Amino acid sequence: MQRLALFDLDRTLIDLDDAFFRWAEEFAMHRQLGPEGAAWLVSLDRDGYPHREIFFGKVREHFALTEPVDELWADYRRRMPHLVRCYPGVLAGLAEMRTEGWRVGIVTNGMADNQLGKLRRTGLADAVDGYAVSGVEGIRKPQARLFHIAAERCGASLARGGWMVGDNLISDMEGARTAGLRAIWIDRGRHPASEHQVDHVVADVIEAIAILCDTQ
Repeated sequence: MQRLALFDLDRTLIDLDDAFFRWAEEFAMHRQLGPEGAAWLVSLDRDGYPHREIFFGKVREHFALTEPVDELWADYRRRMPHLVRCYPGVLAGLAEMRTEGWRVGIVTNGMADNQLGKLRRTGLADAVDGYAVSGVEGIRKPQARLFHIAAERCGASLARGGWMVGDNLISDMEGARTAGLRAIWIDRGRHPASEHQVDHVVADVIEAIAILCDTQ
C-alpha cells in the first residue's frame, strides 16, 4: 500500500467546537443577546443542525432578527476562518509524515469560501500536498470522487490504497470504504461503538498520526 493519508478538516485537524463557541459569544455580544443567547446558539449547534442554512433560519426566528438568512450565514463564513485553530501538534505531525515520505491530503465538505479560508488561515493549505473541498468540486463526501480528487492532487492514485482519518462515520468512514481506503475513526462519543466498522478507533488526530507513522 502506498503512503497516502487523507484527513477530514473540521473536528479532525481543526477545533471547530472551540471556534464556534467563540463565534457564538461574539454574535451574542454584538446583538446584546446576553450569555443566555450564546448558550442557546451552542445548544442549537449540539442539537444537530450542522447545515448552516437551517441553523441560521432557526437563529433568525428565535431572536427575531431582521437580517436575511443568507446574510447571517455569509457573515458566519467570513468570520470563522479567523477563529479556527489547528489542534495542538497537528502541523508538526503532518510535517513529520511528509518527511517520512507520506503524501498527505485533506478532504472536506463545506462552502468554498469558508473551508478555503480555514485552510489558508490555519496554514494547513501549505502543510499538505493537496486538498479537495466539496463546495469547489460540486460533490460531497461520502462520494468516492471527492477522495479521488484529493489523492490525485497529492500525486497519488486510490488504486494503490491509502488511509482516511475523520470523525464522521458516514461522510468519512463510509466514504473511505467506498473509495477503497483504510479508515481511522476519531471517536468523540457521539455514536455507540457498535456502529463503526473501521481499522482503528482513536481519541484524536495525533493518535491517528502516530498509528500511521508506525505503519510500514
